[in-house]
Amino acid sequence: MKHETPKIEAERREKVGTVYAQRLRKAGRLPAIIYGHKKDPVAVSIDEREILTHLHHGTHVLDIAVKGGGSETVLVKELQFGYLGDNVMHVDFARVDLEEEVTVLVNLAFSGTPKAAAQSGAILTHDMTSLEVVCRVNAIPGEIPVDLSIMGEGTVITVAEIELPTGVRAAVEPDAVVSHISFVKKEEEAVGEEAEVAPDGSEPEVITEAKAEGDDKKDDKKKASKD
Repeated sequence: MKHETPKIEAERREKVGTVYAQRLRKAGRLPAIIYGHKKDPVAVSIDEREILTHLHHGTHVLDIAVKGGGSETVLVKELQFGYLGDNVMHVDFARVDLEEEVTVLVNLAFSGTPKAAAQSGAILTHDMTSLEVVCRVNAIPGEIPVDLSIMGEGTVITVAEIELPTGVRAAVEPDAVVSHISFVKKEEEAVGEEAEVAPDGSEPEVITEAKAEGDDKKDDKKKASKD
C-alpha cells in the first residue's frame, strides 16, 4: 500500500553562517540544505515543529515546496544534532525519484516476549534499535516490526529472522545480532565461586619478592664481612 508523501513548505536562505542559523532557531525554524541529482544545492529554512513531528512518526520522504520556487521530492539524508545530542540543529535533504533505490535506516518496533526472558537473572538487550535497509523510495517503511517471541527458548535473534516488508532487503549481514539475552548469576553463587578461588582469603605467594628479600640478606652479609 502506497502512502501519500507528506508536504512541507520551506523558505530560501539568502544568508548562511552560524549567526544567521542561530537567529532562525530562535524564530522556531531550522536551517536545511537540498542537494543532489546534479542540481545546485539550495539553502532553505523549515518550520522546526513541523519537521520534528514528521521525524517522530518515522517519515523519510517529503515533498518540499520552496517559496518562490518549485516543489521537490526529497529524502531525509542526515540530521545534525547539538553537542548534547538532544536537539536537531540542521537537516540535509537529498533529491530523489520515487522509483529509485536508496539505503536508509529504519527504526525497529519491538513486541512480544521471548520464553528465555522468564528465566531467573535474564536480561534482554537490544543490540540494534534501527536497521539499515535497501529499497525503493516509495517503499520505505515507517518502521520494521520485530516479534521477540520468535526467539523461543533461544537467547539470540538475528537480522535473518526478521520478516521484512516486500521489496525491502537488509543492508547488513544476515547473522548480525538484533537482540540477545544474557544471564546474571545470583549473589550467593558469585560468593561461592569466590570462596573456591580463595577459601582462606590469603594472597598468592609472590616469588619475586621472596628472591628480593634473599638478595638483601646476602648483601647485608657482604657488607658485614667488609666492615
